[in-house]
Amino acid sequence: MPFDLLIVFFSTSLLLGLVPGPDNFFVLTQSLVFGSRAGMLVTLGLCTGLIFHTSLVALGLAALIATSEQLLILIKVVGICYLLYLAFLSWKDSGRQNQAKPQRKLSSAQLYSRGILMNVSNPKVVLFFLAFLPQFINVSYGSVTTQVMLLGVIFIVATVLVFGGIALLAGRYSKQLNQSVQRRVLLNRFVSIVFVFLAANLLLNIL
Repeated sequence: MPFDLLIVFFSTSLLLGLVPGPDNFFVLTQSLVFGSRAGMLVTLGLCTGLIFHTSLVALGLAALIATSEQLLILIKVVGICYLLYLAFLSWKDSGRQNQAKPQRKLSSAQLYSRGILMNVSNPKVVLFFLAFLPQFINVSYGSVTTQVMLLGVIFIVATVLVFGGIALLAGRYSKQLNQSVQRRVLLNRFVSIVFVFLAANLLLNIL
C-alpha cells in the first residue's frame, strides 16, 4: 500500500480516537478512579478487542454479523448487562467509601479483561470497521486480507497513542480526586452514572 495513503489513514485514526465515545470515556473514568496504570491496562484490553474485530473483518465474518439483526441485538444486550454490572460495582464502591472502607483494588487481569469485554461487546466497532477500512483498500495493492490486517494494526497503534495519552493525563488527577472520602464517593458515583448512560445509549440502538 502507498505510504502516503497509510499516513492519511493513521492521521484519520488519531482524530477518530479523540472523538468522544464509549471506549475513550471508559479509559477516562477508569484512569480517574484507579490511576494511569489502570487506564493503560484497560487501553491494552480495548486494543486486544480491536484485534478481534480486525480479524473478523479480514475473515469476512463481520459482514455476516452486520446482516444478522438477532446476533447484533444479542451482542448489544450482553454489552448493556456488562455496563450495568460495572455501574453497580462503582456505586457499591461509593457506599464503601461512605463507610470509610478502603478503595476496592482491581488486579491487572481484571482491568485488562474489562477493556476486552468493553470493546468486544460493542457491535458498533464491527460496523465502523466495515464502513471505514474499505475506503483505504484497493485490490491492486495486493491481498485484501493483508491490507485489512495492516490497517487494523495501524488503527491499534493510533488508539494506543490517543487512549494512552488520556490515561496518563487523567491519572495525574486521580490522586487529587481520591485524597478525600467525599471526592472518592462523588467520583465513583459519577463513573456509575457514565456506565448507565453508555448502557442506555446501547439500549436506544436496539429500540
